[in-house]
Amino acid sequence: MAFSSFLFLLLLLVGSSLGVDSAKKEKFTGPVINVTKHLSFPDFSLDNPRMVHDVRLLGSAKLSKETGAVQIPDVSEAIDLRHLAGRALYSSPVRLLDPATRTPASFETTFDFQFKNDSSVTPARNDAGSAGTGGTHGGSGLTFIIVPDEFTVGRSGPWLGMLNDACDEEYKAVAVEFDTRHNPEFGDPNDNHVGINLGSIVSTRTINLSDIGVSLKDGSIHRARIRYDGPKRWIEINLGSVGQEFPSTPAFSGFLDLSPHLKEYMFVGFSASTGNLTQIHNVLSWNFTSTSQASLRIPSDETCESKIILGNTQTPGGAKTEPISNFLIFAAVVVLALAILVSLYYNSKRRGDKPSTIVLPEKIQRPRPPNKPRSFTVNEVSCATRGFGEYEVLGSDYRGSFYRGKLPNGCQVAVKRFSTHFLNSYGLDRRRILKEICAISRIRHPNLVPIRGWCHDKVELMVIYDFFPNGSLDKWLFGVGVLPWTRRFKVIKDAAEALSFLHSKKLAHKNMKTTSVLLDVTFRAVLGDFGFVLSGSGSRKFESATSQAADVFEFGVIALEVIAGRRRSDPEVEEEEEKDLLDFSWRMHEINEKVKVFDRRMGSLVNLEQAIRVLEIGLLCTLNESKGRPSMEEVVNLLATDKPIPELPPSRPVALFPYSSTTGLCAGYSCAPFR
Repeated sequence: MAFSSFLFLLLLLVGSSLGVDSAKKEKFTGPVINVTKHLSFPDFSLDNPRMVHDVRLLGSAKLSKETGAVQIPDVSEAIDLRHLAGRALYSSPVRLLDPATRTPASFETTFDFQFKNDSSVTPARNDAGSAGTGGTHGGSGLTFIIVPDEFTVGRSGPWLGMLNDACDEEYKAVAVEFDTRHNPEFGDPNDNHVGINLGSIVSTRTINLSDIGVSLKDGSIHRARIRYDGPKRWIEINLGSVGQEFPSTPAFSGFLDLSPHLKEYMFVGFSASTGNLTQIHNVLSWNFTSTSQASLRIPSDETCESKIILGNTQTPGGAKTEPISNFLIFAAVVVLALAILVSLYYNSKRRGDKPSTIVLPEKIQRPRPPNKPRSFTVNEVSCATRGFGEYEVLGSDYRGSFYRGKLPNGCQVAVKRFSTHFLNSYGLDRRRILKEICAISRIRHPNLVPIRGWCHDKVELMVIYDFFPNGSLDKWLFGVGVLPWTRRFKVIKDAAEALSFLHSKKLAHKNMKTTSVLLDVTFRAVLGDFGFVLSGSGSRKFESATSQAADVFEFGVIALEVIAGRRRSDPEVEEEEEKDLLDFSWRMHEINEKVKVFDRRMGSLVNLEQAIRVLEIGLLCTLNESKGRPSMEEVVNLLATDKPIPELPPSRPVALFPYSSTTGLCAGYSCAPFR
């Protein structure tokens, strides 16, 4: 008991000495000062040699020589101006938050902007799918934006180039949008409004500009001023015309706390996008001034001349200047170490001759390449997905559910968790499925989703993929917005090349559908959500041939879905004869009216010859195997060249039926989409 008390006293001595020393080393803070940043761009002329260094352009954005303005989208590079997005940011970060007090910076920005249509590039027309957008004029809109990095390009269409992943809560972004598109699903009041967006495409505040007599689409140059008082959390937005004073009453003023959506340093600038209708967004001039608070650090009183002048280590009295506390710490540590050694010695004497137990690791963990697929434990996957939380669910189908997760190294992943019911209902051999997973994980192709690893035990079977924030193709084909034909054709070619590569390795996808085709940030198509399921107990060679033939058939149906912009079986279609897309496509082929299959929302900007060729290739893929169904290698060749397409039968073969490696399970027709 006495020995324990002695140790306790020693710990108190060390703690008090450390406390004295740390108190002496405490950083002294001085008065609060203001940190000011000022930017001024009277124009964006390339005659200014610093312009290319001060303005960072991302996506479809350019500095126009003709107008001396920032232009989004870039008219000179694009043939089709629809569904493009770009950003123009000041190249250096600006301090916008005091992390010590969580006080936002105050800032004021003024800029001149103009929206106009370029009929020479994209015909102004109110085609199908653009009803309610305000006639032949309009696009998606422009934002003044505050973002955490200088390399992210946001989505096109109604996302205004503001967000890349609409569900990414960690991406802090603040924007004031000048929107010329009416999207009721986002709470827009009309196609002529200003909105304040805080980390979401849904505006926190909206201002109907028609109420104050301003039209963003009238072709005139508008001037906007945004003032924000950080300490008071108060914002004012003014809108007027160039050469005139701003109205005495702001378009909007009110309380707004930006601190939850700001980091200490962020980038400021503009973003814009186009959707079904095109619009050129020009920023003609820009001024920005910010003022943030910071605490000035001052030297402590401890600084003395004897510590600066070399060789002068003693005071006039001859005593050493080294603080006494340092000696106390050293002495206390030495005594404490001796006491611990004595304690260990006596404890070992008490145990007598009892043999000591040494626990060795079960297996030496060898270093592993960071990107090499590996086996994960259930605990690792559970932690990555927050215990398979409800808010992490990306989608589900008859096989199981997809979850979004984050690995300890920061990589975002998508986890496919096969349901126990699915694995048990069909008597599937888990070891054969795991072998198939390992085989596909070893191959790499730009159009195949990398497999990070797998998780397998007596209960669970999971596959871990790389995460793609743009989600799956079905969301872009059948959801909000319209993909232009050029991007649709690229998606079809990407999917064909991925399948052809898989087949060349004697493997198959086995789960081809639009929810298995994912899009990266450049809208490159990659195949994921592999089937893995073996359809029978026959030979591997027979299984591979059967599954590859099924892949070709399903690819043909996907090609038809991409062309038509609708699902293969759509109960919402009014005409009964058009509900089944495959039947309808064959009937239009029989009467030589293939154009009726095309998605009318694409308007006139479709390469008809190319689209008809793709439709015929799709129909060719749905032929019976013995009646001319091509291999994926042949499909890739047909898509990449002008080689004549084998002649299709005049009418749909009688024996034609949906052929899939998963026939009898689901065939992928009624599964919930992977969103």
